[in-house]
Amino acid sequence: MGVTSERVVILGASGFVGSAVLRELSARPLRIRAVSRTPVPVPAGAIAEVEVSPMDLTDANSVRVAIADADVVVHAVAHIGGASSWRVEDDDTAAERVNVGLARELVVAAAERPGAHRLLRVVFTGSVTQVGPIGRDILDGSEPDRPACAYDRQKLAAEQVLLAATDDGVLTATSLRLPTVFGYAPHAPERVRGVVATMARRALAGEPLTMWHDGSVRRDLVFVDDVARALVAACDHVDELCGRAWVLGSGTGEPLGAVFTRIAELAAARTGVTVPVMTVPAPGYAEPGDFRSVIVDSAEFRAVTGWSPAVDLDEALRRTVAHFAASR
Repeated sequence: MGVTSERVVILGASGFVGSAVLRELSARPLRIRAVSRTPVPVPAGAIAEVEVSPMDLTDANSVRVAIADADVVVHAVAHIGGASSWRVEDDDTAAERVNVGLARELVVAAAERPGAHRLLRVVFTGSVTQVGPIGRDILDGSEPDRPACAYDRQKLAAEQVLLAATDDGVLTATSLRLPTVFGYAPHAPERVRGVVATMARRALAGEPLTMWHDGSVRRDLVFVDDVARALVAACDHVDELCGRAWVLGSGTGEPLGAVFTRIAELAAARTGVTVPVMTVPAPGYAEPGDFRSVIVDSAEFRAVTGWSPAVDLDEALRRTVAHFAASR
């Protein structure tokens, strides 16, 4: 079966989430342009026609080139903190340039596309933390947005740029706000951050797993492959989802103490060393959100798209620990 004429462009295709979207989409008979600063490997067994396009997306002209003939764009680019943290400082102009500036340039490029027969469809990767503190554990997407940190303010600003462009008839966009995503990137395990990846690496190295609380804080954890499936489902339903943001989650909050203990057990089965899980004092850069539980009710998104997680938590943790063990 030949590929269709549909062109899907993935911005940030070498990243943790973007590369998972590439793997998911490559199983379809599409034309895919995988755009990232560094080249990304074409997934093994790809059915799609994959064009690997290394580009510096901080160059506005690169955005125009990347999306010129696109039907759908998955915007999975994000600038986060340094190697030891995802946090963004308030005065980080490079983060602002990427996290907000790229959305603005995408809108301009969409408006200037020559001979486009249909509005560009855009799926943006937001974050459930954009809402800020709300005083309860369960998020369902109805909460007013009051972001409390620079990264969340930037993600919200980018989302608003794209949704405003939808209202103006420039493009057709939706935002999928992601929960705590975990797992691995097969081609670049060292790039994967987040609490689960960090603890898996520590446990395999024989180091203690530390928490800034008593372990009862809950997180809605979704495996990266399931997140990729959700983003692809959003691509399939952009016309129904457009003009607003939707929250994604498993609907279950897992106590982090129990999650860390399970990671330690899985690592011990490979190393023979069971590392302790312990509470330590919180560092000065800790934020209030680090001590709040988060559970996401994504019933609305599921009703429109039919998505639900396919990989349960224990199996996803097994795969993650196995991958980092093999890559050490």
